[in-house]
Amino acid sequence: MRLPPAFRAAGAFMALAAALVGAPSAFADSGNATHYYLSLGDSYADSAQPNDDFEHGYAEQLHEIIVRTDPTAKLVKLGCSGESTVSMRFGDPSTAEDTALDCGNPSFYRHRYPHKTQLAEAVAFLQAHKGKVELVTIDIGINDVTGPSGPGPVAENLPVILDELRAAAGPGVPIVGMNYPATFLSAQWNEGGMPALQAIVAIVVSFNDFLEGFYAGAGMPVADVESAFSVTDFTLANGVPLNVLRSCEWSWWCNWVPPDVHPNTAGYGVIARAFAETIGAA
Repeated sequence: MRLPPAFRAAGAFMALAAALVGAPSAFADSGNATHYYLSLGDSYADSAQPNDDFEHGYAEQLHEIIVRTDPTAKLVKLGCSGESTVSMRFGDPSTAEDTALDCGNPSFYRHRYPHKTQLAEAVAFLQAHKGKVELVTIDIGINDVTGPSGPGPVAENLPVILDELRAAAGPGVPIVGMNYPATFLSAQWNEGGMPALQAIVAIVVSFNDFLEGFYAGAGMPVADVESAFSVTDFTLANGVPLNVLRSCEWSWWCNWVPPDVHPNTAGYGVIARAFAETIGAA
């Protein structure tokens, strides 16, 4: 995921239209049958960290929570660093206008997804494992708004993505989305103080509300990572807002050169717990 110091403020954002829908309170263990947790999305789903650690993301840590209840559960990760809603539907990063994929060159990308796109790969997996997938998580959309089109591609593509996943998974499989943290807040705080910080947080919240509206429209719950990272909490602790402290504590932005937007292992753990609380698996 490539994220600038500030999101692009473009277009009118959709407000959250409905509350989270219900989800199973636990993952049932049906004998010794293998079950699957399918993780989809961008670099967050790919567990990316700038130290080349791709094994301690939220998917792995959520899987650790799941296996406490269902030891048969296996994790299948299809996420791709740099993925947008455009490339998730249409593939081939060389032709995706609003993103610059870094999970591989076009030939590698096609090799990664034999069905040509992440969405097609996910649909094929769900269809081939009917009755055996007990959870799907997805985070997608932030890479769209870093391009010139702003949030428009999200509005066009995310509903299609969610509809196709639901059709392939069937009505009984929880599909859980995610809103985004703001791991770069120290930049605004250091450069512009509280006014700049409040301005960027308002943009982040608006974009998250925009995303949540599509999940709500699809009847899918959303892991509230925004709240888990205290994005809207400006309470001062030793003169520094809590949201800034959290962004430094749980990401690489303040601890890597050049600053990196990805969560560290602890931050991914916070995201995993947000998912777990949403699905009732904690």
